Amino acid sequence: MIVKHRFLLAGSALVASPAAAQTMDVTVTVPRLPVAEYHKPYVGIWIEGPDRKAKTLSAWYDVDNAKGEGEKWLVDVRQWWRASGRALDLPLNGVSGATRGPGPQKLSYTPRQLGQLAPGQYTLLVEAAREVGGREVVRVPFSWPPKPGQTASASGRTELGTVTASFRR
Repeated sequence: MIVKHRFLLAGSALVASPAAAQTMDVTVTVPRLPVAEYHKPYVGIWIEGPDRKAKTLSAWYDVDNAKGEGEKWLVDVRQWWRASGRALDLPLNGVSGATRGPGPQKLSYTPRQLGQLAPGQYTLLVEAAREVGGREVVRVPFSWPPKPGQTASASGRTELGTVTASFRR
């Protein structure tokens, strides 16, 4: 009976390793702006590590445009474009998505989407740019690996509201 328990514990340790991986839940609030001509923003969401290398998590733009014209306006999401956007071959499955309207937009990034992150300080960056509008970047610093239940947030002033990152197993 004792041997079975030891075997069971050893087996559960192997299964526990992948389960210990963290999922990052992100909420991006797109504010409702009191303007005559409102356009949904193009948005780039990415993380940068201590080495300043960027990993794109999401790109919101006019993906349904039959001629692919939506992609040509992604250069207006300037910092994201320079950090990693121009190196991508869009549309990317799981990364590219349609623009989103006002309100809180909830996203989840699995350990597979985040990739292997070395321990250290990281920044979640969200940049929004609107036609006949402005451009804004919100930076949310966080530590990796995160502590259980860790949450980090920052707020924009015009094109973005609050951006929150929370972590769960």
